[in-house]
Amino acid sequence: MRLTKAELKEFLDEKVEQFNRPSFIECDPISIPHQFTKKHDIEIAGFLAATIAWGRRDLILRSSHKLIDAMGNAPYDFIISAGKDELDRFGGFVHRTFNGHDCITFIRGLQQIYRKHSSMEDVIMEGRNEHGTLRDGISHLRSVFFMMSHERRSEKHFADVNSGSAGKKLFMFLRWMVRNDNHGVDFGIWKRISPSELYIPLDLHSGNTARKLGLLRRKQNDFRAVEELTSELIRFDPDDPVKYDFALFGLGVNEKF
Repeated sequence: MRLTKAELKEFLDEKVEQFNRPSFIECDPISIPHQFTKKHDIEIAGFLAATIAWGRRDLILRSSHKLIDAMGNAPYDFIISAGKDELDRFGGFVHRTFNGHDCITFIRGLQQIYRKHSSMEDVIMEGRNEHGTLRDGISHLRSVFFMMSHERRSEKHFADVNSGSAGKKLFMFLRWMVRNDNHGVDFGIWKRISPSELYIPLDLHSGNTARKLGLLRRKQNDFRAVEELTSELIRFDPDDPVKYDFALFGLGVNEKF
């Protein structure tokens, strides 16, 4: 499909309006943090749901509910207080290649953050203020997350964007936390990061759709492709380029574009 810039913007804006609706929440991983109203619970439930958000969406939701249920449906209270006995109950958890050991490592990583900081956003801001970019802030969050002893195999489940990863699940989580357009989907509970700074969550579906629309030339879904696609979307909306994630993903998954 080849459209003029104006036609393409109009088409994508229409698709954003179509898919950026609460009616699409039920079958999406964002439905997990939408169970909660407190900021810390939303952050933790959102981060864990995003971490295992690959594969069939019904299985993602089933695994996410299993995780949250095991935390007594109180993610923040559990993270703050859980000891070894409580952590051991996650030893049998499996979602694709994310196993029980990875799950315990991620809970300990969250403990590392929330026992010393009031929010994951605080940690990102530390890194951004020191180095100057959101990408560096995200990398700093990953470093703090893995400060405790752990097996390296678990690191693959937390994208290293400074090493070239597309970071789809991580950027999706940031979209949830940062964007606030009053549509009832994204939360907008992080106020110190602007939507204009966000990177597009890039996966197989959105990447293929972007290429068909002439928005992405790079064939590999890596961070360079994320930068290329985000820069194209900034031309359509410099204040909120990542809103087009709804259009690209919706076209790729719901309409098989």
